[in-house]
Amino acid sequence: MFSRAKNGNGFGDVILHPSLNKRIAQLASATANTKEHQAPFRNMLFYGPPGTGKTMVARELAHKSGLDYALMTGGDVAPLGSQAVTKIHQLFDWAKKSNRGLLLFIDEADAFLCERNKTYMSEAQRSALNALLFRTGDQSKDIVLALATNRPGDLDSAVADRIDEVLEFPLPGEEERFKLLKLYLDKYIAQAGSRKSGFSLFKANPQKIEIKGVTDDIIKEAAAKTDGFSGREIAKLMASVQAAVYGSDNCVLDASLFREVVDYKVAEHQQRIKLAASDKPS
Repeated sequence: MFSRAKNGNGFGDVILHPSLNKRIAQLASATANTKEHQAPFRNMLFYGPPGTGKTMVARELAHKSGLDYALMTGGDVAPLGSQAVTKIHQLFDWAKKSNRGLLLFIDEADAFLCERNKTYMSEAQRSALNALLFRTGDQSKDIVLALATNRPGDLDSAVADRIDEVLEFPLPGEEERFKLLKLYLDKYIAQAGSRKSGFSLFKANPQKIEIKGVTDDIIKEAAAKTDGFSGREIAKLMASVQAAVYGSDNCVLDASLFREVVDYKVAEHQQRIKLAASDKPS
């Protein structure tokens, strides 16, 4: 149901709008100072489309604040049945024993913490929600509750009442997409085949990729074309570029192949949007 994550080193593959980045840094500093002065923590809601960095930011926020970090998803609760209430109490009891304090991140929170009066909910799920509400009724000096959802309006009103800070994670703008493309070009293409691993009897290192003519102007062109892509989709796009290079004869990435893959992934993205729109009731 939950797991403790290792501390990270910076935001890694997350590139955010500068204003959001600044807000998160301020929250990390405020949370660290709150812990130092033994004042109650503030609970947070992260909302926005999938793949915009909510989970990575929560992990980094815990790291910068000096807190332990635990992750669960809303979909974890239903399969637990009647054991869900016990697991939730165990988690909060665990948090009380931590000298560092705990940031509990609940991803897909709407799957677990949805409005009780509007959605069918099993008795076990209702009991689990009530248990979490009971344990978060007062401001805590032990635990920061951070919720993530794509549908903030679906959260139970009692859950929303426990939130002190709300952060929107929008899709990346063109400048952020340019930076993400550069980041993943380096990660999946420039660094491919340069692993400094030890001797392996069975695994050969990936072949080094040669990059020819993929200039900043070409990448800016791709950033303009990928309007509506999330950070995760851009990572997948660059992974597709890598696969296309390895499928070629000479292991070279040139501007033509790069544009070809970008155009294909943009068309695929637009097709998915059309399919999603056609599935919605009229």
